[in-house]
Amino acid sequence: MKKISSLLFNSFAALLFISCSNSQTATTVTTGNNTIYNFAKGADVGWLPQMEASNYHFYDTDGSPKDCLQLLKDRGINTIRLRVWVNPSTDIINGYCSKSETVAMAVRAKNMGMRIMIDFHYSDSWADPSKQYKPAAWVSHTFSQLLTDVYNHTTDVLTDLKNAGVTPEWVQIGNEIPGGMLWPEGSTSNFNQLAQLLNKGYEATKAINPAIKVIVHLDQGNDNAKFRWFFDNATANNVKYDIIGMSYYPYWINSDYTATINNLSANLNDMVSRYGKEVMVVEVGGDYTLVQNTHDMLVAVINAVKAVPNNKGLGVIYWEPEGEKSWSGYQLNAWQSDGKPSVALDAFKTN
Repeated sequence: MKKISSLLFNSFAALLFISCSNSQTATTVTTGNNTIYNFAKGADVGWLPQMEASNYHFYDTDGSPKDCLQLLKDRGINTIRLRVWVNPSTDIINGYCSKSETVAMAVRAKNMGMRIMIDFHYSDSWADPSKQYKPAAWVSHTFSQLLTDVYNHTTDVLTDLKNAGVTPEWVQIGNEIPGGMLWPEGSTSNFNQLAQLLNKGYEATKAINPAIKVIVHLDQGNDNAKFRWFFDNATANNVKYDIIGMSYYPYWINSDYTATINNLSANLNDMVSRYGKEVMVVEVGGDYTLVQNTHDMLVAVINAVKAVPNNKGLGVIYWEPEGEKSWSGYQLNAWQSDGKPSVALDAFKTN
């Protein structure tokens, strides 16, 4: 009888896990004293619609054509991250990702059972530590108007998503913002103004659905001093957020992951204990030519995030794995020249 009860409980738990995996809002499911941890294994695929429009074709390992999202799902990916720009150009690499395109992609991913993260850049193109340029339509606006712009743009995108049947599980307010966003008004040299801009994004998100978790995202997740400086200031200026997001790219700091993975792990744990927030690696990538090294790096990162106490490490997202080099020019993709996924992505499947 005890064995039968145990089998029944395990079957019930498995069904709950499947249900949780297909949910847009659940992170964990609790059954009695048992918690089933729904870890986000993700891919940022902002280039995918442009790749498909340019007749790039994706194939499975047996050479059969297959939807790119299905290929990712087959490798354990359960989360899709999408950037959104305000008034982007039609440049195939540096444009698109408008509100309507982002909504369409989110609907497609949701219909495949994926969880959704929306990454607001608050720019017409790439925003990152070296550039945080205001959208052209906002350039002449006062700071007061910029606060309204952030609120309205965030509301506009999330409302259209909601009307299309998609409630993202996570929303990023800004992309890699160690120096702030919407320069110069939102620079960290005036942290109080940056805080107000971030809070407008937070407030707009929560007004759409208070269950959506808001992320503030910095680069170089291995750099604890950078994160302490930023989030100490965020605390002092009453920034509202739920999750600390990190990028981790050993390639861009000219180092093998083995030299910095312990620093990433220590920083993840420190952010949780110091600020009481959840953490997530929202961007990661490795050199596509170093397949085994990238695979092993992903395993190490996933393990580091999963090891954060009390399930406060929520997930790991690969940035543009499908962006094959001949199409994108991007070295840190995880795809092969024959249109097939790199076995480096099996790290998500086996972990």
